[in-house]
Amino acid sequence: MGKLTTHVLDTAHGCPGAGITVELYAIDAAGRTLLKADVTNDDGRCATPLLEEATMQPGQYELVFHAGDYYTARGVALSTPRFLDRITLGFGIAATDQNYHVPLVMTPWSYSTYRGS
Repeated sequence: MGKLTTHVLDTAHGCPGAGITVELYAIDAAGRTLLKADVTNDDGRCATPLLEEATMQPGQYELVFHAGDYYTARGVALSTPRFLDRITLGFGIAATDQNYHVPLVMTPWSYSTYRGS
């Protein structure tokens, strides 16, 4: 069975994004369902996979990263309202026997993602 993992890199400070709240939602015709919430560790990763084994199902998902709270806690002066507050990444899982690694590379003003291994 595959698994879903993530990590955050703060390129504005050149370090892992530690202490960031991450929420995982399943998306379907009825809307969004929160499946898991976690906080990134000192390496910018969640300590356990967000999905694995029986919870790894095909479908549409969203990862929501609380980036604005992270940068405020680091003392970064952000605009009001924050330009980037909660970063939402929508993606699909087609093959449950594969690993899906969805990293976030961010600054207070930009972000990027990709499917890692």
